[in-house]
Amino acid sequence: MSTAKAGDTVRIHYTGTLKDGTTFDSSAGRDPLEFTVGSGQIIPGLDNAIPGMEIGDKKTVEVPCDEAYGQRDPDAMQTVPRDAIPDTIPLETGLQLQMSSPQGQVIPVTVAEIKDTEVLLDANHALAGKDLVFAIEMVEIV
Repeated sequence: MSTAKAGDTVRIHYTGTLKDGTTFDSSAGRDPLEFTVGSGQIIPGLDNAIPGMEIGDKKTVEVPCDEAYGQRDPDAMQTVPRDAIPDTIPLETGLQLQMSSPQGQVIPVTVAEIKDTEVLLDANHALAGKDLVFAIEMVEIV
């Protein structure tokens, strides 16, 4: 039986949880996740766990935040005037919005705090600063 190696396209089923057991993502009920091993298509800590797996293998992998979405970056927080956000957007903490960089790149942000005249936006990934745990199953090596 062949084992997965860098450059192989593989399909895995996975369940991603936080250290406290809270599930943040899963392929359950969906098609398996397909990617090329070692290509940077998925977070490094999960990608590094795939080589050597055979079809049917299952394992649990702990991925530290530095091998997932990185540390939280305080520079990714930005305060904007409240009137810079259209009145048609019902502001609430946790709301997902999109901003554009000066180069036109779309940046997803989350409303972190709302004040009378300002809104604090957070461009950190929701899982930044968190250690993750993945239960994975190798479904196919293409």
